[in-house]
Amino acid sequence: MRVLVVSQYFWPENFRINDLVADLVGRGHTVTVLTGQPNYPEGVILPEFAAKPSRYARYAGAEVLRIPLVPRGRGKIRLALNYASFALAGSTLGAWKLRGRTADVIFNFEVSPITAALPAIVIGALKRTPVFIWILDLWPDTLSAVGAVRSPRVLNLVKKLVAFIYRRCDLILAQSEAFAENVRTLSGDGQRFRYFPNWAEPLFTGTLEAVELAPEMRPYLGTFNILFAGNIGEAQDFPAVLDAAEATRDRPDIRWLIVGDGRAGESVRTEIRRRGLEKSVVMFGRHPLERMPSFFRGASVLLVSLKRDPVFALTIPGKVQSYLPTGLPLVGMLDGEGARVIESSGAGLTCPAGDGAALAERVKEIAGLTGQERTAMGARGRAYSAREFDRGQLLSRFETWMEEVAAGMHASGRRAR
Repeated sequence: MRVLVVSQYFWPENFRINDLVADLVGRGHTVTVLTGQPNYPEGVILPEFAAKPSRYARYAGAEVLRIPLVPRGRGKIRLALNYASFALAGSTLGAWKLRGRTADVIFNFEVSPITAALPAIVIGALKRTPVFIWILDLWPDTLSAVGAVRSPRVLNLVKKLVAFIYRRCDLILAQSEAFAENVRTLSGDGQRFRYFPNWAEPLFTGTLEAVELAPEMRPYLGTFNILFAGNIGEAQDFPAVLDAAEATRDRPDIRWLIVGDGRAGESVRTEIRRRGLEKSVVMFGRHPLERMPSFFRGASVLLVSLKRDPVFALTIPGKVQSYLPTGLPLVGMLDGEGARVIESSGAGLTCPAGDGAALAERVKEIAGLTGQERTAMGARGRAYSAREFDRGQLLSRFETWMEEVAAGMHASGRRAR
């Protein structure tokens, strides 16, 4: 099949859409990617790309078409311009770059912002090609949850935009089954909803014992290490994580290690100094995805957190799928679907979102287990991952849906546009 992928983010930025594109090409499909200039998460155009864009014109056999955009920078205004510029350039210049080309389906990878779906909708209408979308964040709920937008009037306008987009999609995939009600309400048709969870990136599915330990981790081999890997933002609720670190500061055998960075990274560093937690909490900064297993090699338990909000309770954080196959136990400070997965898998312990004191107790509880008990937790997580989030099975399901969309058939029996 000829597949056009529309995504604001793409390689060399690290998102699961990279894996999906590589797998589709590997399964014999012809894939073209319409995306922006790489600038996530640093907020500036990647210097290597700026120096020689032609190096980034193909990925795993797929053609990559880039459109200019305003880099996301650090402030809210720049971020809004980044969102708007991709939507505008994708719908105009992107459509022009694709003139004369045909596709059987158009697929939109939809992490925030929802406006990134607009080029897919416009191009689908121009080419009379069916469009389907994979939702990883719920808008406008996410905007409200992270405090990015507080005006009810603006949120209502965004809600109308989301409904406009959903109603023009032929199939709507979502990373959590709990998204179904939201999709049904805004799309006016629950029959187009499909549950499509994240999977673990291939580099996390191997045996950690075969991975060389990251040099940065060597000074901490003598302690019980809680490791967080990923984006540091408003949603991850680091104030509550630091509350937990404060509650364990009298335990020199417990250390909190953070690999990653993000928009809240500097405020977290400031707060660590303010609270005097430099000996308990160590921030390693951002490192390439490929190095993550070497950091995991020195971890005792892996941490996932989301702030308390109804929309986050509906979400399964992507790092849960990345963590499970490592064979390490998990500790989660989150509500809803993410907590359910950890508890159902038997891979670790959870506590309510925002409860730093309870997180500290869960960490102490896991630290008090025997090595054999923690190994059993990790093994259960690995087995659950293979059963529920197997990449091959999910990709086969995805291919079936592509064929369904290309044939113009919905579960309701309606023909595509």
